Amino acid sequence: MASLEIKDLHADVVTDEGNKEILKGVNLTVNAGEIHAIMGPNGSGKSTLSYAVAGHPKYEVTSGEVLLDGENVLEMSVDERARAGLFLAMQYPVEVPGVSMSNFLRTAATSVRGEAPKLRHWVKEVKEEMGKLDISAEFAERSVNEGFSGGEKKRHEILQLSLLKPKFAILDETDSGLDVDALRVVSQGVNDFKATSDAGIMLITHYTRILKHITPDVVHVFSEGKIVESGGRELADELEENGYIKYTGKGEPASV
Repeated sequence: MASLEIKDLHADVVTDEGNKEILKGVNLTVNAGEIHAIMGPNGSGKSTLSYAVAGHPKYEVTSGEVLLDGENVLEMSVDERARAGLFLAMQYPVEVPGVSMSNFLRTAATSVRGEAPKLRHWVKEVKEEMGKLDISAEFAERSVNEGFSGGEKKRHEILQLSLLKPKFAILDETDSGLDVDALRVVSQGVNDFKATSDAGIMLITHYTRILKHITPDVVHVFSEGKIVESGGRELADELEENGYIKYTGKGEPASV
């Protein structure tokens, strides 16, 4: 069974004033077919975890391992990690002026699949996935994320997920900035991907509302750079009721 194992991961954020430790010994195993929700207050290190695993240069791993099917991805470049089957949907997707969505998606698929998809089949595949996510056909020729609303950017992230079909997906606060309708569409996109693959998913979120649409197998509470509690869906219900104060000492709601 495929697995993503994070072992005693420590990482710093690199700033002009010097490095600051953010991750302080993260241990987590996500097996194929599982959905793990990572919940915690702002500033707890959730996004740092996603970027450290994906290879963002702003974050420096100081110790620990991240094993994808037994291979340490920390020894891989960012593109090698993607080809190995790791995917990151960013909290704040970047704009790429001058590069059309259609070219971006086909280039990414070619890199991951090892060969260019046949154009006729590719066009049909993209149209089908765009339709599921209520993405207008005109978006295919627009520059990547340029002028997109928050919801449109998040739908584009899930479109990439559906087309690239990674082994493991890290979804970093995919629900942030979404209205009710966009949240429903994006959540259904994640569920459709899960239903047609054996991928593992790490769903990072501040709130519980997305968990009303996507059912996690395991819920983890993240605080001060590490996982401090794990449980089932009932743990998310507890957080919605009582907030994070039990784990952080600070009162902060887990729902809106």
